Amino acid sequence: MRAVELVFEIGWAAFWLYWLAAAFSMKRGRVPWSRTLRIRLVILVVVVVLVRVGVFRHHGVHTDVWRDVVGLVLFFAGLLFAIWARLAIGRNWGTPMTEKLDPELVTSGPYRFVRHPIYSGIILAGIGTGIALSWYWLVVVAIAGSYFVYSATVEERYLSEQFPDTYPAYKRRTKMLVPFIL
Repeated sequence: MRAVELVFEIGWAAFWLYWLAAAFSMKRGRVPWSRTLRIRLVILVVVVVLVRVGVFRHHGVHTDVWRDVVGLVLFFAGLLFAIWARLAIGRNWGTPMTEKLDPELVTSGPYRFVRHPIYSGIILAGIGTGIALSWYWLVVVAIAGSYFVYSATVEERYLSEQFPDTYPAYKRRTKMLVPFIL
């Protein structure tokens, strides 16, 4: 195993451990499980099948230092952006598509730049992982990105209902996932 692979493994593990620990501080809410469970199950099955057939095994192995450097920079920038967003949203955070009791609209911190910075950060970190380790990991990023776009769309419908006076203006002045672009 190359040292860069170990950095990614430790980085992702630390990120997800932090994420689980931070979940204990969120407000109560309601998740429409029937919808989200089906989507998550399909994604899990696709990823498991790809791993089992060996799509990610020893493909794209390289010795390009530039790929390692670019990948690590994007990885850490993405994780830091997602963590900053998690800290900015505070107790209002929840699992994707959660409907919070007593919600608040957060538009500060990274939410000034994009409406879904946690998704943006995770996608950027995933792209960095793919660049550094294997181009095939970008398949996982594409699957996760599709799920995030779907989740963001559902969340935005809910937020538009909860904040009819403020959310439309916020939506007009910020992009969904990529500042100034998308």
